[in-house]
Amino acid sequence: MKLTTVTQVTIDGVTQGNGGASDEDRRNGFERGGWALGAGDDETRTFITQTYQRAEAFLFGRRTYELFAGSWGSIDQMRAHPIGVALNEAPKYVASTSLTAPRWEDTTVLRGDLAAAISELKAKPGGELQVHGSGILTRWLLENDLVDEMILIVIPVILGQGARLFPETGPDLALDLVESRVDSKGVTIQVCRPAGRPRYARA
Repeated sequence: MKLTTVTQVTIDGVTQGNGGASDEDRRNGFERGGWALGAGDDETRTFITQTYQRAEAFLFGRRTYELFAGSWGSIDQMRAHPIGVALNEAPKYVASTSLTAPRWEDTTVLRGDLAAAISELKAKPGGELQVHGSGILTRWLLENDLVDEMILIVIPVILGQGARLFPETGPDLALDLVESRVDSKGVTIQVCRPAGRPRYARA
């Protein structure tokens, strides 16, 4: 399976609290949640829905898994949405050392050697293993060369606070742009593939 990460991010790189008012939004004093609500036009919403629908399986970090389980996995109206149907029908995997009793059906918790477990999932034939949100997991996957494709959905807003997708210091990575589009509301979708180390100018 191809491993694809899908991330909504602000212009200043924030990923925290995109969906609305929840305990996750206020982590570390964050008060600017819900910044992605209503962003994007119908074409972008269709793109996002179709992305979920093509997934063979989903991989989450614990925090994102619990948020999704409490919404897409629990609320009837959300379960009936095409995204909810895709999530509820596909196998779900969670990278966690602390989750002991997952409450969403068809969930497997990955413990122990995470790189080996994910490599084993990727070795299964066909389809796409998707990671939505899960910023800490996404960074770890990139650092361990496990990501085949990244979808960055960039919302035209600057928050000035919140957890960012990439820290100020960390490993560097070149990306090859596969596809790029901008919608009528200024939301940009960039599909990239990791391409090793960047090239730097010589002194």
